[in-house]
Amino acid sequence: MDKDALVSVDCLAYNHEKYIAEAIESFLMQKTNFDFEILIHDDASTDKTAAIIREYEEKYPDLIKPLYQKHNLFSQGATMLQINQRRAKGKYIAICEGDDFWTDPYKLQKQVDYLEANPECDLCVHSAYQYSEALNKVVGKVRPSRKSRMFSAEETILGGGELFPTNSMVYRRVKADDVPGFYFDAGYGDYPLAIHLAHNGQVHYMDEEMSVYRVDVKGAWSEKTLTNTINSTKQNDGTAKLLDKINSHTNLQYNEMIERTKKKNYFYLLIRQQKFKEAFNKEYAMFLLESEFVKRIWRKFWKARYYFKDKRDSIFVKPRKKLA
Repeated sequence: MDKDALVSVDCLAYNHEKYIAEAIESFLMQKTNFDFEILIHDDASTDKTAAIIREYEEKYPDLIKPLYQKHNLFSQGATMLQINQRRAKGKYIAICEGDDFWTDPYKLQKQVDYLEANPECDLCVHSAYQYSEALNKVVGKVRPSRKSRMFSAEETILGGGELFPTNSMVYRRVKADDVPGFYFDAGYGDYPLAIHLAHNGQVHYMDEEMSVYRVDVKGAWSEKTLTNTINSTKQNDGTAKLLDKINSHTNLQYNEMIERTKKKNYFYLLIRQQKFKEAFNKEYAMFLLESEFVKRIWRKFWKARYYFKDKRDSIFVKPRKKLA
């Protein structure tokens, strides 16, 4: 299994005791004509996440290969590549964090088949259901296109970190083994990695929902960094610095799109801060007319419903799986 693994599943877990079993089960259900390994990194969880992972490790010792940290590395600035990919043996890396899961048993097979048949493509992604933990239901989809197609580096830059679901990413390991410095300076991995892969190769999007991406998860990265004005501002500033470094690295090849992206990000920061007088002016008018603006307002509507304790039945609830 070690020598023949074509795919390494990269799973980062931290205080995911409610979700990690579901994530692991979604890996185990994959039907493939190739071998794969499951690399789980428990980043010093303080709940029962590590104990649940150990149960699976004991049952599938040749397949599941965990790392158990005593000190949290992510809080020290470690990235996906530094945490898990360095020990990967697969030709391809498939990402899924411990609070998400896959829904299609042929997900890996479909994506690897495409990558094998198209060597010019370095990253394959797909759409995903967006599941609200607060509402206990699916509230939408992460669907960057209504058809399967290629995405350019410019589109990847403008789309931001929410363009492609992280748990949809399958990419060539060799192309990520030598990433530029801006990746490690970013503090988060999926967005700069997608830009790097799009700049050096091709990105193919499959218009199929093959995973679930959770939102409103207590303790998640997005909750920690975007819950108040100060953190939102820091995050926006950090992304702007990242884009400037990418601009320099690519010799201003994407300068126009990078400047547009920075302006768009600042527009949405003003919206989050409820500075509507500043946001609704001619400088940002282009963003008011885009479909992304409508989608973001719609997501805020769903979150508002939670506060009024809307408990209607879920349109999609996947039962939790447990070890036999």
